[in-house]
This record gives sequence, structure tokens and C-alpha cells, in this order.
Amino acid sequence: MADISKPVVKLDHSSKVRGQAVYLADHPMDGVLVGKTLRSDRARAKILSVAVPALPVGYVVADWRDVPGRNGVCIIDYDMPVFAEGTVEFIGDPIAIVAGPDEGEVLRILEEIRVEYEELEPVLDMEQSETEFYNFGYEKGEVDRAFHEADRVYEEVLETGYQEHGYLETNAIQAVVEGEKIRIRGSIQCPYYVQKAVAEVMGVPAEQVQVVQDVTGGGFGGKEDYPSILASRAAVVARKAGKPVRLVYDRREDMAYTAKRHPTKSRYRAAVKDGRVTAMEIDVLYNAGAYKTLSMVVLQRGTICANGVYNIPNLCVRGRAMKTNTVPCGAFRGFGAPQTFFAAEMVMAHIAKDLGIDPLAFKVAHLAKQGDETSTKGKYHFPVPLQAMSEKLVEASGYWEKRKRYVNQSKGRYRRGIGCSFSYHGAGFTGTGERDKIKAKAALEKRPDGRVEILTAGAEMGQGIFTTFAKIVAKELDLPLDRIIITLPDTDRVPDSGPTVASRSIVVVGELLRRAAIRLKEEWREGECQRVEEHFQQPDWQIPFDYATFQGDPYPTYSWGAHCVEVEIDTYTGEQKVLGAWGCYDVGTPIDETVVIGQMEGGFMQGIGYAHMEQMNYDHRGRIRSVSYSDYTMPTAMDVPKLEILLHVEKYPEGPYGAKGAGELPIVGVPGAYVNALEQAVGANFCHIPVTMEDTLQAGEGAGA
Repeated sequence: MADISKPVVKLDHSSKVRGQAVYLADHPMDGVLVGKTLRSDRARAKILSVAVPALPVGYVVADWRDVPGRNGVCIIDYDMPVFAEGTVEFIGDPIAIVAGPDEGEVLRILEEIRVEYEELEPVLDMEQSETEFYNFGYEKGEVDRAFHEADRVYEEVLETGYQEHGYLETNAIQAVVEGEKIRIRGSIQCPYYVQKAVAEVMGVPAEQVQVVQDVTGGGFGGKEDYPSILASRAAVVARKAGKPVRLVYDRREDMAYTAKRHPTKSRYRAAVKDGRVTAMEIDVLYNAGAYKTLSMVVLQRGTICANGVYNIPNLCVRGRAMKTNTVPCGAFRGFGAPQTFFAAEMVMAHIAKDLGIDPLAFKVAHLAKQGDETSTKGKYHFPVPLQAMSEKLVEASGYWEKRKRYVNQSKGRYRRGIGCSFSYHGAGFTGTGERDKIKAKAALEKRPDGRVEILTAGAEMGQGIFTTFAKIVAKELDLPLDRIIITLPDTDRVPDSGPTVASRSIVVVGELLRRAAIRLKEEWREGECQRVEEHFQQPDWQIPFDYATFQGDPYPTYSWGAHCVEVEIDTYTGEQKVLGAWGCYDVGTPIDETVVIGQMEGGFMQGIGYAHMEQMNYDHRGRIRSVSYSDYTMPTAMDVPKLEILLHVEKYPEGPYGAKGAGELPIVGVPGAYVNALEQAVGANFCHIPVTMEDTLQAGEGAGA
């Protein structure tokens, strides 16, 4: 490892471990009104009337008529209203907010509001939906010819479910309107997204909106879009009330009404000639829910990687995001990729099984290599180290010996299996998004005493970004870490370096900070204030990406993952037990080895949960059913007693010291390895996740376990 990789104590470690970190809900409520949301209890309906009881002095009710600007939240499109206007589109659609000094009284008023509806027929099944939010597709090669010449053709339908983010802190926002200034603070992942959304809703220039991130207890993408929605509502109520208003969700409200991972249904058709997959036709449906939110970019990424890490010369891929009258789905770690990587991994494993080839050997034979063409006719410009990573994984896990042994295991009560999978994650926004949309800026400000402050919009959510940013700047300036200042972002003070999403923080913003530090060192003047700023520039070697045809380099570089999971199944109860888990990851040069390993471990655990534990669905009315941790189970350290992370380093020349994206990579490919292991243990194929205890029990009975 490089010197920069040597671990240090995270900068926010002490305050969090000692319980000294102050979250929004910890701030005093003096003079701040409590806000609670009136929501639709119908999945689809016209609002005929809203009857509000007499309000005590100091209490207000705000709805769409109180929105001074646009009644639409800027995410990508504007189809999500601040407050429902005329119709409601899902159970939970906000109609109004009640605010006042006493929470109990606010809840009483909320209970007494009567809404009269004219019910409309909801669409809950994405396959029955006639409203297509987005439709993307691309082709390469000669697909028809490949299928015509194939020895065998395989067809499968694969499904993935919802996943709840499960961050420690629920969504929380506070707004105050002071003259022409609107101040927003709270649990925020993307401060400038919030600023833009609130400015348009309030009908003011962006510079009149100040957004400050408070200490944030996790995000995983769940706070990419929702704070913009919540802040827009809070600002409207604060303006009407003339006082600060705080909206803090309880756990049930957060789980029932905020964004989830998109469920998908994928149809794969694969052609095999001489033992190799020569073509794939892929059609993927994403359940977007009632509003578009971030479905466009989620769908883009999921569609691009629908063939996994494999060099399939002939491809025809189509992806669609469909409207349903269910909770809107949004960003979640992996951003559309875990769904299609699961599908691609299972298709490859099932073809291998039918051909009598071990899935790992079959997959390795199809791996893309440096110089190969990507799915969208771009190019893998840099090393693709998956084969070397698979060898590390095999050695650490004992894959071949266990795979052979478990094939010949007795038909006893307990059965074991082991499986592997591969994945990648493209660093940064798709295509030219970084250059044309984000246009990131980062700055350093030297104080007269020689301390240097980092100025970016990067949001620390527990992932260690403050520590890694500070290490980069300290290294280039040859300063001790305690001479570097970094605080939670405030849009009045920091430049727009873009959102903390898309595994872009280190590879994009970290590199801007490194360049800024080099300049500052060259221009250093003792005893003076100095400021340097760097702007993003897209590499000139990147093949331009055409969004209309989905052709070109979707990402400049990729981080790579190889995963192995060993399981044991109780064939009497269906209980699944993880015996061991191994992950090998290439994120380029780790800026801090401990931070990176922590990210890989956490992401791996989320992947285990997605694969078999985290079951969530809606009922016949469209209401989310699992809205507490008593009926939505997530894995803990007790569920994966042995988890080993290996790092493989292939440096990326455009990243700081060779670093690439890390945050999203570990979750992307885990479900494929987990379910592949289950299949060996049970002796049956699975085409959906989560695979529950009931699923394994039924499959075991069907396979004669």
C-alpha cells in the first residue's frame, strides 16, 4: 500500500463514540415549531375537499396554495409536488403540514382534519402500468445472427425486491425564513441539490437559500433526493408560520413513505455457441413508484451494466422505469446496478450448471479484459484485474475444495454450498454528467496562522470523507493532520463540488483538492490569507457518451469486486446460515486502508441482507407492509461471523494517488454469490431476491433435500 493508505483515527470518531455529536433532533426546540404531515390514505384518488378544524393561536396548516413558487420539487423532473394538488398518487402522498409549538396538539389537529376523496383505480403492478417514465436501450454486434447460429438458447425471468436504507438517523430538516433569507439545516447528503429545490419552490434566487448540513447519521442514497423534498415543504410552512419549523420523521414514517431501492423484473435471453455466451437480449423493468425522483439515472446505470462484467459480443438491452401508485423509489447504494448484476450473475451460473461447468470457471472464461469494448461500445481503458482477484478469493475461501466436497455431501438435515460472483462500479456520473451537469469546484483557504480549511460540498455521513479529504491535503502540503480544518458544508461558504453520490467523492473531488493543495504549496505566503480553487476537467481520452444512442464510455474507469459466500441450510426449517464471506476489491489506491475496509465490510453486509433477509412489499391497497425493525430484518455482525476483505490495487492515473470510487462497489455483486451458494446447498435454482427461509424450505422439498 502507498503511504497515504496508512490508517489514521477518523476525524469525527471521538465525537460520535463519546456521544457528543449533535444531530438536528438534539438541538433545542426554543421558538421552533413542530411539523407533522397529513398524508393520503388512498393509493390513487381525487381530493374533493379538506376540512381543517379551528386552529389554536400559534398553529398553522400549509398546503399547495401556500407554495409561493413552483409546486414541484426539483430532483430531475418536477413531477413530484411539494403538496398534493388535486390528486394523490400513493398512500403517504403529503397533502398538508400542521405546525405548532406543542407536538401533542399538532397530532390532535392532524387527527381531526377530514379529507374527502373520489377514489380512482390504482396501478400497483409495474407490468400492468401504461405509464412509462423512462425508456433506454442500446445494441451492439449482430444479435439476430448470434441467436440463429446458437447451439442453445436460454431464457430466464429474474426479480428483485425493495430494500430499505436502514440509516441510523431518520430524515430531519429545519427551515426558517428571515426576511429575504431562507435557512435550511438538517440531515443532508447533497446541500446544493436542496438549495436549488427550495429556491424554485419558494420563487427566489438560489443565493437567498442557505443550506447547512448537520451531523448526519447515514444516507446510503436515501438522503440524496428526500431532503430536497422535505426542505421544500418545511420552507413553505416556515414562511407561513413566520417561525422556524422542524420536521423529524419517526422510524415508521421514514420506512413507510421515503424512497426505497427499485424492485425489478428482468427477462434474459442468452445464446450459447461452442460453450460460450455469444449474445444476450435483456429487457428490464424498474418499479419507479408514483413519481420519477431519480429513476432516470438509476435506470441508466442498471441498463448499462445489465450484462455484468462479461464480454458479450452481441447485445440488445432495453430498460424501462414504470409508474405505479406505490411509494416512490430513489437512490440506494449501487444505484440500479445491484438489480441487474444479480440477474446477470444468476443467468451465467444457471447456463454453466446446465452445461456441466462450474459457475466460477464459466464466469472467469467470459470476463472482460483491458482493451475490450464495453456494453455501450466504449472501452475498458485500464486493467480489469478480476481474474487475479478471483485467484486471491479462491485461495482465501478454499473455494475449489469446498465446491467439490459439497457436491458429494450426504442428504442429511444440514446442507452446505459456496458461490462466487463478480461486479464493477463505474466512478462518477454516467456519461458526460460530471462535465456538463455537475461542473465540480473545490477550494482551499489558508489562514494567516498557517492552518488550511477544505471547502467542498462533500457530506460526511459516516463514510470517512472528512478524514480522507484531510489526508490528501495534508500530504500535499506536508502539514500535520491537525493543521487541516474541515467542517460540515454550508452553501454560503463552500463551492458546489457536487453531491456526495455516485462513488465520486474521492476520484473527482479528492483529486481537485490534491491539485489545489499543489498550487497552494507553490504559492504559499507566510502570514497571509490565500484561497485556491480547482474546477473539474473531463479526461480528453474518454470516448464521448451519446445519451440518445447509449454509445461511448459511460464511465472513465471502474472499480472491481469479487465475492464469495459459504452457507449452511437447515433443510427442516429453511434457516440460512452464513459460514464465511470473502470479498476482494480494487478501488485503486486506498486513501485510508481502514476506511476502505470498513466501507467494504458494510456494503457486503448490506448485500447479504438484500439477498435473503430484507423482505419488504406492499399490500393489496399499495401500502408498504414492513415499517419497523420488528418486521424488517437487517443483518448484524452475528449473521456473518467470518468476513474477510482483501484489497487489490490497480491505480487510476486521474484519481488522487491512483484512487478510484469505493462506496457503492461492495454491495453490487454480493447477492449473486450468496444465491449461487444457496443453489448448491439446496439443489435448486433461484431467480429472485430476497430468498427467504420459506423459499429455501420449499425448494429443498422440491429438490428432494
